[in-house]
Amino acid sequence: MTDLPIIQRAKGFADRTAFFGRGGEVTYQNLLHRSAAVASGLLAEKADLEEERIAFLLPTGADYAATQWGIWRAGGIAVPINGGATVPEIEHALTCAGVRRVVVAANRLSVLGDLPKRLGLEVLDFAGLEGNSPLPQIAPTRRAMILFTSGTTNKPKGVVSTHASIEAQVTALVEAWAWQANDRIPLFLPMHHLHGILNILCCGLWSGAAIEPFDKFDADAICARVAEGAYTLFMAVPTIYVKLLKWLDAPENAGKRDCVIKGFGAMRLMVSGSAALPASIHKEWSDLTGQVLLERYGMTEIGMALSNPYAGERRAGMVGLPMPRTDIQLVDDAGKVVSGEGAVGEIWVKGPAVFREYWDNPKATAESFAGDWFKTGDIATLEGGYYRIMGRSSVDIIKSGGYKLSALEIEAALLEHPNITECAVVGLADDEWGEIVAAAIGLREGATLTLEELQAWASARLSAYKLPRALLLVDALPRNAMGKVTKPAVKALFT
Repeated sequence: MTDLPIIQRAKGFADRTAFFGRGGEVTYQNLLHRSAAVASGLLAEKADLEEERIAFLLPTGADYAATQWGIWRAGGIAVPINGGATVPEIEHALTCAGVRRVVVAANRLSVLGDLPKRLGLEVLDFAGLEGNSPLPQIAPTRRAMILFTSGTTNKPKGVVSTHASIEAQVTALVEAWAWQANDRIPLFLPMHHLHGILNILCCGLWSGAAIEPFDKFDADAICARVAEGAYTLFMAVPTIYVKLLKWLDAPENAGKRDCVIKGFGAMRLMVSGSAALPASIHKEWSDLTGQVLLERYGMTEIGMALSNPYAGERRAGMVGLPMPRTDIQLVDDAGKVVSGEGAVGEIWVKGPAVFREYWDNPKATAESFAGDWFKTGDIATLEGGYYRIMGRSSVDIIKSGGYKLSALEIEAALLEHPNITECAVVGLADDEWGEIVAAAIGLREGATLTLEELQAWASARLSAYKLPRALLLVDALPRNAMGKVTKPAVKALFT
C-alpha cells in the first residue's frame, strides 16, 4: 500500500520535532501514530470513508494536525470549523457540506451550541479516537478538504481541494520560498483559513520543519519568543505587522525592543499576505528590522499564485511573479487576453494547484471557469514585469484583517434587524485592517440605532471580524436608474 505523499515524507522525519512550545515537543513519529489511531477510530468497521465529510474543531497544534491527517488517511474529506464563527455560520458550513460527524476537543464543544442535537450530529471526542485498523489507499485525485470562503453570493461557498491540488500548492511554496527541515515557525493564524492551514502547517510538515502553535496572536508571547531566536520563518497578515509595530513603539516595551528587533532581523524570511500591505508599513518594517517583507497573492481556490521572489528584488505594493507550475493571464472586460507593460485585466489562473469545484454548487463552479482557467475576480496590472493587485472586480468583496468578506452576506444578516429597512455594506480603506466593514442603513420611521447597539445585536449572527466598524444612518441609499444600489456612491457618503 502506498501512503499519501505527506505521510511518506513524515516517515522520513520520524525522529524530528514537528511541534514545540509550552505544550511540549511532538515528533513526526508521534503524529504518524496518533493520526493512524484517529483514522482507525473514524473507520470503525468500514474499509474506507469514501469521501465522507468529517468536520473538526481542535486547538491549533499537534491534535489538529493528527485529526487532519487521520481524516485523510481514512479516506474522508476534512472540513475545519471556524471556532470564532457564530452558530448560524457553523450551521451553514455543516449543512452545506452534509457533515454527519464532528471531531471536537472537549473544551471546544460549547462552540457548536445546540447544533449536535438539532442537526443530529455525532460528536466524537478527539481523545477517544483509537484503533489499529488497516488503512485504505487514497488516490491523489480524491477530494481532501472543504474550506468555506465568501464570494459574491450571500453565503460562503465550500471550496473543494483534492490531495493532488493540495500537494501542488505545497510543493510550489516549498520550492519558491526554500523551505528547509531546520526551519522553525510560529503558527497563530486562524485554522479554518488557507494561510494557516496550507502556507504554514502543510508546508512546515511537508518539509520536516518545527512549528510552535498558538491559539491566537499574542504580541507579548510572540515577541518574547522572537527575542529568544526561536524562529527562522514568520508569516502573518498585514494587520499583525501593524500590531507588532505598535508593540515595538509602546513605552512599556522599550527594554525589550532591541532584542525583539534583532530576533526579527535574524530570520531568513518574513511573509505578508491575505490582504494588501500598505507601502508605508512595508518601508517602516524594513527600516526597523532590515527585513524586506515578501508579499504574495493567493486565494482559497488556487493556493498562492503570485509571489515576490525569495532570492531577488521584493517590491512594495507588488505581488510579484507566477508561482512554479502556475499559469497566469490577464483578461479585459471584452474577454480578450492582454499582456505586456501596463496591461490591466482580471487574473485568470490555470495549473495543478487550482481547486476542483464548489461543493454541491455546479452553477457557481461553471461560472468561475473558462475552460481550465479559473477567473479570480481580482484585477491586476503589470508594472516592470511584476503584478500589482488593483482591487476586486466585485465591490461586494471586503478584505479585512486577512479575511475575504462578502458584503452581501453581512447585508442579509443586518436586514434581519426589526428596525432596519435597507442597508448597504462597503469596505473603507484602513491602515491597520486593510479595509473595515462600513454599513449605510435606513431605519423605520421613528427608530434610532447606534453603532454599539448594532454590533451587540449582530454579534449573534456575524463573526467579530464581520461586524460593522462604521455606521451611517441615511434617509435613502443612492441608486442608479435601474434601482440598484450604487456601492461607490455609498462609499462616498462616508467621506
